[in-house]
Amino acid sequence: MSDTASTSPPPLRETLGQVLGRTPSGVFLLTCIDGQGRETGMLASWVQQASFDPPMLSVALNRKRYLHDWLAAVPRMALNLLGESHGRFLKHFGRGFEPDEPAFEGLAVTRTESGLPVLSEALGCLEGAVVSVTGAGDHLLYLVEITGAAAHADLAGGKPMVHIRKSGFNY
Repeated sequence: MSDTASTSPPPLRETLGQVLGRTPSGVFLLTCIDGQGRETGMLASWVQQASFDPPMLSVALNRKRYLHDWLAAVPRMALNLLGESHGRFLKHFGRGFEPDEPAFEGLAVTRTESGLPVLSEALGCLEGAVVSVTGAGDHLLYLVEITGAAAHADLAGGKPMVHIRKSGFNY
């Protein structure tokens, strides 16, 4: 009797998880404000350009995030492009912040015209207005029209950070 288990193809979910996990994405710090003086930032990797004219991005956020309430109140966000040299930001923002916790303590930030915090050390940033939101399974997908941008000193020579996951079914 031969062992067919070692030669049979893996189940679809296992294969799907491997391929989705190896699909690269950039690493961004999404920042927003709540309109009542609070501000926060979170790591976001499901960000993709969605349109040339007007320039738009799609941004997927887990439905469990409190940022959805903030984006409903102030439908604007800034996306800070992180570089390979910005690993310390992964540690700083990786655990997440509660709504009243100061997310930018000890970090150099500037402000966009609409008051959104942006990291002074990021490779660059894009600011935009949310133009639509739709459900996407366990995430909400935001379509964001870009209204402002800033290129920081290291943009030309810096390499953007790329995120590769072990599985397409978790972060």
